[in-house]
Amino acid sequence: MLARYRYLPSTYIYAFVGGASETRFKERLGDLFHEGYLDRPGRQWDFADCRHRPVVHEMGEGGRRTLDAHGISADPFTWLGTGSHRQFPHSSMICEILASIEIATRQCSGIRYIGWPEILAKAPEATRASAAPFRFPSGSGLVVPDALFGIEYQDGSSKSYRFFALEADRGTLPVDRSDARQTSYLAKLKAYRHAIGQQVYKSHLGLPNLIVLTVTTDEIRLADIVRRGASPDIRHGAFLFKALEAKGLRVPARSLVMEPWQRIGEKVLRIDR
Repeated sequence: MLARYRYLPSTYIYAFVGGASETRFKERLGDLFHEGYLDRPGRQWDFADCRHRPVVHEMGEGGRRTLDAHGISADPFTWLGTGSHRQFPHSSMICEILASIEIATRQCSGIRYIGWPEILAKAPEATRASAAPFRFPSGSGLVVPDALFGIEYQDGSSKSYRFFALEADRGTLPVDRSDARQTSYLAKLKAYRHAIGQQVYKSHLGLPNLIVLTVTTDEIRLADIVRRGASPDIRHGAFLFKALEAKGLRVPARSLVMEPWQRIGEKVLRIDR
């Protein structure tokens, strides 16, 4: 799982792997850390409440050697890379959101999580050959999601699909700016709207649809984004929003799948249905 998701708290690893005792499981993670199979990114100790959070783990050198020795490959579900991350809180939030959604889909009958490697494998050849296939052309520029994934829905013998671009918003980007040339969250949504209108998701990745999920950590900021995003040049039914406090991601947030998402001027939508 750490090969798939660069960073995972102990609570997430336990949710994936399981075991009779969560306490004993966390003790074993400590053993694997001291034996060099797992690592613990140092940036997590910068959080003011770091001692009250589950310990975040990543792959250690011993873990990489073990996977290689057994011929086990696990393509990443993100494009975070293997280097250190200046924006560690944002990177870990991406992993926690994606892992929460995969964990929740495993507990729902009739749906299946589709990771980025499966999406890319079915993309057009030109996209697969690209050094950055996750970058969407949009007008004269590009829009780069924090992550991409899909959900397969099975009803008897029939299957349908939705695909999602994730934006993990920690409130560091201004919602709007008076100068349209500067970056803002609404400018990013406008770029998505253009890409969706041009069906770039179909030409670039071969996807039948694309929904943009915004997860932010503050209800007030969410209300501001929704209010300002109601303008005709931004508002779109494919934009879904949810506020989730940062501490709400200390354990897998199954609500991301099992509870409704807000939309601008339209009915709420659950992504497990």
